[in-house]
Amino acid sequence: MNQHSEFPRIKPGTMSPRDWVKVLAQYREPNQLRSLFELAVTFGPFLLLWGLAWWSMSVSYWLTFGISVLNALFLLRLFTIQHDCGHGAFFKSRVLSDWVGRVLGVLTLTPYAVWRHTHSVHHSAAGNLDKRGMGDIHTATVEEYNEMSRWDRIMYRLYRHPIILFGFGPSYLFLLQNRIPFGVTDKAKYWISAMGTNLTLVVALVTIWYFGGLAPIFLIFLPSTILAATAGMWLFYVQHQFEHTNWDHEEDWQLHDSALHGSSHYVMPAVLQWFSANIGIHHVHHLYSRIPFYRLTEVLRDQPELDDASNHMTIRESIINARLHLWDEKTKRLLSFAQARTLYG
Repeated sequence: MNQHSEFPRIKPGTMSPRDWVKVLAQYREPNQLRSLFELAVTFGPFLLLWGLAWWSMSVSYWLTFGISVLNALFLLRLFTIQHDCGHGAFFKSRVLSDWVGRVLGVLTLTPYAVWRHTHSVHHSAAGNLDKRGMGDIHTATVEEYNEMSRWDRIMYRLYRHPIILFGFGPSYLFLLQNRIPFGVTDKAKYWISAMGTNLTLVVALVTIWYFGGLAPIFLIFLPSTILAATAGMWLFYVQHQFEHTNWDHEEDWQLHDSALHGSSHYVMPAVLQWFSANIGIHHVHHLYSRIPFYRLTEVLRDQPELDDASNHMTIRESIINARLHLWDEKTKRLLSFAQARTLYG
């Protein structure tokens, strides 16, 4: 049966963001066999490429590095599967989802319980100017920036600079910051998650070093990890950082409006959409996070109104949007530093 024919299409302009939640609930049920298949066709090649990269060290270190670069794509996809597990969207069983998420969290250097909590905070407060700081990329308003000291302005500019965000940032976040449950250090379960992930990771790295020395760590583990982390950071950034995104203070902020209009629909070539597990269909995901990633395209086929061009973003447009750093509360736009200076001096 063609699943996307099961649900009626909604007439354009007839639904509010809150109303869409009822429609999208029809897509929330995962298919157990499909989920296992998606896990197998991602985890299997990841392990195979790891083995091939290890073998290739006897042939050429450049070949090893090249295979590791390719494997970063599969590691990125494993992270998005972990992401679905964290939302309880990948398997019907929450216990199974959590254990798969924990295992994948070791591969992605991400303590599962810590990430699941901070990401949940992100979903519950995305676009809320009064609840920034956990699970998101900090965005200052024009007014806040103008009130900063010179030193704070320099630090904010450095923080938002592409070299920091997409150069040093991913390595710092995944290799260092994730080792400690920052933001939730007051609860034992998050320490257990972080330290359990760290211990398993240490055992794995020591085993790799024992059998292969430092070469596989520097030529396979680090390149694939850092490149996947960088791609993941970029995707997370562009999903909420675009000119007409949505930010409001608590009294005006609406969860569903922010989810639908403050998240982008990142349009990518089919191969990149596969490796990113449809995470570019982010407006639908934020509106109803329990939908498995492989059903997001089904939603767009059934409900063309959600394929609205207003929040479409191409790769070229995302690169242009990377220069926007300040939210202007007056014009409801994300501005570059130069635009803010021109408008407000």
